[in-house]
Amino acid sequence: MSRLDTLAAAALAGKYGLDPAGQRVAVAFGTTQAVRHDGRSGGYRNEVLSLRLGTAVGSCAIEPGALPAAALDDCVGASVAELLAHPALPVRVAALDALLMAARPHTPANGARPHPLPAGSSLAKSRARARAVVDLLPVGRVRRVLVVGVVNSLLERLRGLGIGYLPCDLKGGTTEWGEPVRTDAAALLDDCDALLVSGMTLGNGSFDAFLDHAAATGKPLVAFAQTGSAVLPRFLGHGVSAVSAEPYPFFWLDGGPGVIHHYGGAR
Repeated sequence: MSRLDTLAAAALAGKYGLDPAGQRVAVAFGTTQAVRHDGRSGGYRNEVLSLRLGTAVGSCAIEPGALPAAALDDCVGASVAELLAHPALPVRVAALDALLMAARPHTPANGARPHPLPAGSSLAKSRARARAVVDLLPVGRVRRVLVVGVVNSLLERLRGLGIGYLPCDLKGGTTEWGEPVRTDAAALLDDCDALLVSGMTLGNGSFDAFLDHAAATGKPLVAFAQTGSAVLPRFLGHGVSAVSAEPYPFFWLDGGPGVIHHYGGAR
């Protein structure tokens, strides 16, 4: 059983104080993003499935075109319990994220530290977020970081600190600096002394390998999470050392000020 399945089973058993069978999704929506920042040579596209549960929104990023449009119809009006049994993993992730956002919102009472992001261009906000994420690492004792889910602003921040990195992403390709992006992140685990892992690994089923490695070796694992922002803090102390949680609406949706939420990590 995957760690996500174990967490879902705990939620179904009422551990988080809400009955998933009695919680129904009112709105399901997709957000499609295409990006090319000023001064950057390349761009990318993402899609995100989001589910509205009362005041909470749970999200899971997916590869463009990977989730059929009919999945939105499956979600609307369904209970969280039903969606936790959906055949599509991204639906299960978004449903669990929504439930945990409702049960454990990102507040100081639940262990979160708000970290403001200033208003600015998409690139300025991306860089501000990258600084906040990388600062959760114990940068003074990290030499090489496995980065799973390539974000060039994160790599730029690591470069500025003189920290080496191993860029990995299922899309492959190259970084802004012409470095090859590996697609076999699990094969590089022994070559790093810290991990920066995207929440998208929840949605593609690869998260357990990184969690298990960090738990077994004691290496710092920092998760940067738009996908599963309320899910990943549940693994603190069980392989995850810190989380930068960013629930919907994400920093790239507007130019105004925003906030992300930190758990654990360097102070």
